[in-house]
Parts: sequence; structure tokens; C-alpha cells
Amino acid sequence: MLTQIKFGTSGWRAVIAEEFTFANVRRAITGIARYVAAQKPQGAHVVVGRDPRFLGETFCAMATEILSAHGITPLEVAEPAPTPAFAYAVVQTQSDGVINFTASHNPPEYNGIKFSTSDGCPALPEVTKKIEAEIDAADRAGVASGANGKTGMKKESLDVKAAYLQRLREIVDLDVIRKANLRVCFDPMWGAAREYPDHLLRDAGVNVATVHDYRDVLFGGHAPEPDDHLLEDLGEQMRSTGAHIGIATDGDADRFGIVDGNGTFLQPNYIIALLFDYLVESRGWTNGVAKSVATTNLINAIANARDVELHETPVGFKYIGELIMQDKIAIGGEESAGLSIRHHVPEKDGVLAGLLCCEMVARRGKSLTDQLKELCNQFGSYYPKRENFRLTPEVKAKFTEKLKSDPQELGGRRIGQIVRTDGLKLLFDDGSWVCYRLSGTEPVVRVYSEARSEGDLEKLSMIAKQWIFD
Repeated sequence: MLTQIKFGTSGWRAVIAEEFTFANVRRAITGIARYVAAQKPQGAHVVVGRDPRFLGETFCAMATEILSAHGITPLEVAEPAPTPAFAYAVVQTQSDGVINFTASHNPPEYNGIKFSTSDGCPALPEVTKKIEAEIDAADRAGVASGANGKTGMKKESLDVKAAYLQRLREIVDLDVIRKANLRVCFDPMWGAAREYPDHLLRDAGVNVATVHDYRDVLFGGHAPEPDDHLLEDLGEQMRSTGAHIGIATDGDADRFGIVDGNGTFLQPNYIIALLFDYLVESRGWTNGVAKSVATTNLINAIANARDVELHETPVGFKYIGELIMQDKIAIGGEESAGLSIRHHVPEKDGVLAGLLCCEMVARRGKSLTDQLKELCNQFGSYYPKRENFRLTPEVKAKFTEKLKSDPQELGGRRIGQIVRTDGLKLLFDDGSWVCYRLSGTEPVVRVYSEARSEGDLEKLSMIAKQWIFD
């Protein structure tokens, strides 16, 4: 029986040699090629690229062969590159999509395929459903990847780095960073952003040190995720160089991790809130702000005080990307460390996030920790938390039904509002909240909690967990 290929919020991902096999990759790419060819029967171009994962070069070669056989010109990027660089390239080259072989922040045994449309936005569900239908149709018909009678197209080479870095120079005030004599450390986590922000800063005369800036398909033996517990080497380098800030990116550089000069890791929730406040102050952008339903309500408080329209979206950056393309927001972000800004790509950009944090520290002349204290003094304190709980089939079935209910209280707390933008979000009268989201790929429920004090967060977390298993 053939593996069912399903594209989630960030494409299709699977373990190499289990489900992510040559045969299944051919099926997936054939489905994409058929979809693109149906949208544009003549003269279609598709960018093909990758992060530094195992067999990436081989998968790219396979994709160019299949696209070519479907009458589509492949624009192949030879070296690993950040996902946001591909997003920028597809728009600049007026291509019809991007096939990016990446599993983002997933462990090294994974690989994946992310398809982005001609606007640089991650493919929306209406597109991925059509691709999945094309995969199924090709399977049923027994269609080989090149068996369609079209003339093969020659692949073309594409360099995405120069144009993307130039765009970042236009967005980020590198002179401010240089004049502040900021010392920066960068950790690409062996990923696709190697020689991107560090080269940009160094060329501008900024003092930059790096760690993990070579290819390792095993990513040091763990997931290339820029989270607190995986940034110890970055912290050590920061201490040895006296850096004011540490910036990190994940495997495909669409996510960020930020460490203050005192060694404090700042949650992505807080970074998004800080940058939102900073962009309003430094750019004068008040056209709107977007956050996923699971992201901190500190952003709500700032938006309310600044008289900025707030958009709360389902989880998945494609929804925020749509708002960026419509110029409805100055910044959009997700608590899972993804953000982008106005007049930029409608895709998460971890490289940009780190550079904007450098600019913010340089211009304000204050550490990130001090800036966050000031922000909370002005708008109130918010303490977010995310937890994953594995469910037995019985518990999952019971809890799935429970999510359809309209509870009036949780652990003695009165529920003031129920939001179903994505999963079930329960807002309490005291300003705290809980959001439950079932994973679509594994028997896991993700629980997001936020309270107004550290002590209450622990209580809220316990109540949220009890409701799952009661």
C-alpha cells in the first residue's frame, strides 16, 4: 500500500528511508509538477533548493528531472540557502513556485518538502489539497514522473544569496549597529544560514563571532532548533567575546533564537512583542499586527495601547503571510519563533529577526532584558508556556469530543470567552488563558497557557493538564 503524502502547515516531512524514500519523493514532486503544469501549461519556472540535510543534492537533482519532464524549467540553487531567501527569489524571478527540501527544525533523521507559491507564501490548504489530489491521480493512473509526452526543459542555475542579502541591507540599519560598536555572536546550528547574517554584519564593519558554521548533516546529533537548551555553545562564545547579543537560526533559517548579553534566552513570544513595539517606534508603522492564536497576549496589550489593529490567526505562518502581502500588518509572528515584517517576504525569516534585534539593541542602547522589563512595566507582565502531552487512543477519542464542548469554567476559573480560531482557546476573567490544539500527525495535544504571574502560570498549567485526562 502506498504511503499517503499529506502536506501540513509547513509541507510534508518524514523520516529518511522510512516514509521519505526516493519513491515517495518522486510521487510528491510529480504531484507538484502536475499541479504547476495545470496552472500554467506553457513556460512555467520553479525554483528548486534545499537546506544542508543528508541527500539534499540528490533530491534536488530528482526534482529538476521530474519538473523538466513535465515541461517546467527548473531553477536550481546549488548551495543550501535559507527558506526566506527562496521566498524572496521566487518573487524576484517571477517564478511559479519553490520546491525546498527541508525539514526545518526537525531532527536530522527527517527530511521534507516545502512548496511555496509564486508570491513566496507557504502553499495554502487549497493549494496543498490540489497537490495531494494530483499525487493520488498519478498513483491511480500509474503515471511515471516523465510519462506525459512533454518536451524536457533544461535546468537553469540560480543564485539566491546576493539579492536576498541586498534586501536585508535595505531593511536593517547596519550603520546604527556598526556605530554602536555592537559585538554579535551567531549560531546557524550547522544549517542553511551559514555565511548569511555574519557576512552581512562583517561587511558592514560589525564585530561578529560564529559557532557551528560548517556543514554537519547530523546537526551535532540533535534537532537544529534554536531553543535555550541547545544554545550552550553560543552562550560560551558570547562570554569569551563579550558579545552584547547572540542570534541563532534553525536548520532552514526560518526560525530564530535570541540570547541577551547576560546569557538570558528570550522566549520568541517576548521577541515578537519587543520588535512590534520597536517597529512602531522606529518606523512609525501602525497599520496592523498579526499573531497566531497561541502567541502571547502581551501583543494584544501593546496593540490596544498603540491603537494598532490586531489580527489573530490560526497556527501556520501562511495565514500571517497573506496579511503581509495585503500590507495589513507591520509585523506578524508565532510563538514557535517565526516572524516577518511589512514589505518583506510572506514567510518566516529567522535571519531578519536576529538582525532586527541587533538593530534594536544598538539604537536603544539597552540590553534586551532591560527593554523587556520596561515593556512589561508599561503594558503588564505575561508569562507564556507551551507543553505537549501524548495521548492513548482512548484518551484522544474522549478529548476530541471534549474539545467540541463549551465549558463554563476550568479548575474553578470562570471562562469569559471561547475562541475556536484554531483548536480551543479559553480566556479567563483575570486575563489568563489556555489553548488546546491536537496534532494532525501524531497522538499529541499541544497546550499553550499564559498567566499574569509566574506563580499562577504553574497553577494554570496543572489545571490545563487535568482537564485533558479527567
